[in-house]
Amino acid sequence: MSDLFNLPHNNLKRRMLRNNSTSPEQKLWYFLRNKQFYGFKFRRQTGIGPYIVDFYSYDLKLVIEVDGDSHGSNKAKNYDLRRDKYMKENGIKVLRFTNNEVMNNIEGVLERLKEYATSPGPSYKEGNYLP
Repeated sequence: MSDLFNLPHNNLKRRMLRNNSTSPEQKLWYFLRNKQFYGFKFRRQTGIGPYIVDFYSYDLKLVIEVDGDSHGSNKAKNYDLRRDKYMKENGIKVLRFTNNEVMNNIEGVLERLKEYATSPGPSYKEGNYLP
C-alpha cells in the first residue's frame, strides 16, 4: 500500500496546491497542523493513487476534503463519487466539509472530526488512545 501514496509524478502539483491553498483550507489547517488535533498527524495535499486530497491522517486512515462551489456540478459530483469509492476500496474514510462550514462553523467541523477520531475504529486499532 505504500506505493499508493505521493506518487512522484504528482509532486509538483501537490506543492503548487500547498502553496496556493484556499482560505477555508488554511483555516482548517490551523487546527490540524503539528499534531494539535488529539495528537493525530495530518498532512496537506497528499497523493493517494491518482488523486490529491486536501488533508490526510495515516493514523486514522482519514481523508478530509474542503469543497468549494465547483463541487456542485454533475461532473464534479461524479468525480467525487469515483474518488470516494477509490478511497473506500483502499480502507480510507472520507469526510467532506463545505467552504461555508469551515469558515462559519469551524467548531461544528472540529466536533464532527472529534466524533470520528474518538470512536472505536482506526485510532483504537493503531493504539492511539485519545485523552
